[in-house]
Amino acid sequence: MKPSSLALPASATALLTAAVFAVATVAQAPQGPQNPAGGPPPPPPPRTYLAPTNLKVLPKNLTGQQVRDIMEQWEGSLGVHCSTCHTPDPNNIGPNGRPQLNFADDSKPEKATARLMYTMTEDINRNYVSRIESSEAPVTCGTCHRGHLGPEPFVIPPDEHDGPRPPQAPPPAGTKPPLPH
Repeated sequence: MKPSSLALPASATALLTAAVFAVATVAQAPQGPQNPAGGPPPPPPPRTYLAPTNLKVLPKNLTGQQVRDIMEQWEGSLGVHCSTCHTPDPNNIGPNGRPQLNFADDSKPEKATARLMYTMTEDINRNYVSRIESSEAPVTCGTCHRGHLGPEPFVIPPDEHDGPRPPQAPPPAGTKPPLPH
C-alpha cells in the first residue's frame, strides 16, 4: 500500500478526534454567568426587604431585614411557613406566577395568635426570667413549640432508677385515691 493512500484516513481520524475532544471540552465547561476577569461568577446582589408596615407588637423602628430575620426564627421554632399567618394577595403576582403574601393584612387568626404569644414571651422574659440570677436563656417560641405549631404536652419520664412503674388498679368506689409520694 502506498503511503499517500494512508494519508486521507489518518487525517480524517485526526480531524474526527479533534472534533470529539472539542465537543467534550465545551460540554464540561461551567455553565451560568462568568466573571469576565475569570474565576467564579460574582455573588448575586443582596436581597432587600421593604420597610415593614402594620407592626403592632414588634418595635416600629425595625428594618425589613430585621423583621425578616425575626420571622425566620419564628418559622423554625414553630415548624411553619410565612403563609401560616400571612394571606396571599391575588392582585400582587410574583415572578414565579404565584400571589405574593400581604404581610400587612390582619385577617388570619394565626397572626393575632402570634402577636399574643410574642407579647407573652416578652412579658415572661422581662418580668420573670430577668429576675432569676442563674438564668441565661430567654423564653422563645421554641422553648415550648420545639418546631411544632401546636406544642406537644410534656410527659414526665419514669424514674430511671426505679424501673417502669406497675399499672395501678383504680380505687374502689367511694374511696379517695392515695396521694402521690
